Amino acid sequence: MNYPFLNSKINDKENINNYKNRGLSFESMINDSNEYYLKNNIALIYKRPTPIKIISMSKDNSFISKAVFEKQSTTDYNGVYKGHHIDFEAKSTKSKTSFPLNNIKDHQLVHLNNVINNNGIAFFLIYFSSIDEIYLVKAIDIINLIENKNAKSIKLELIKKIGFPINKTTNILVDYLQNIEKIFNF
Repeated sequence: MNYPFLNSKINDKENINNYKNRGLSFESMINDSNEYYLKNNIALIYKRPTPIKIISMSKDNSFISKAVFEKQSTTDYNGVYKGHHIDFEAKSTKSKTSFPLNNIKDHQLVHLNNVINNNGIAFFLIYFSSIDEIYLVKAIDIINLIENKNAKSIKLELIKKIGFPINKTTNILVDYLQNIEKIFNF
């Protein structure tokens, strides 16, 4: 993987900010991290495609000209890390103070709860883009908050208490696996 600042002489924080300012989305940062994990035999995590039904193709069948979503997808990412199934949803917000819960769909909560019930690792990655902070929050904690409150959002202060900050490193922009064994006790 040719990361843009792998051999740079400037500090990591400057490099990450420069890369981010070039328009790299949160999803792209996660995809790049997953590619690094794969190439270095750390984990096998993939972006899950949304199922589509093809309505029509171009005359030469080289591209889809019309399609519809077949059904709702479950979560954004899934895979395997050290023999454990991982399933997570990546969310971002421009808010500096809270994460709006309407960003999470009911079918995502049901799916993540099923993963938990089958001993899988389920979590959310929440990116506060305005302050450039990322947190890993266990899905069970989000599920419990939603079930026990009628809140419309989760304050950043609470996310900092129940979540785990994700560090950006020179090689991995979203190093969410860094402390996963400790967080999920395996």
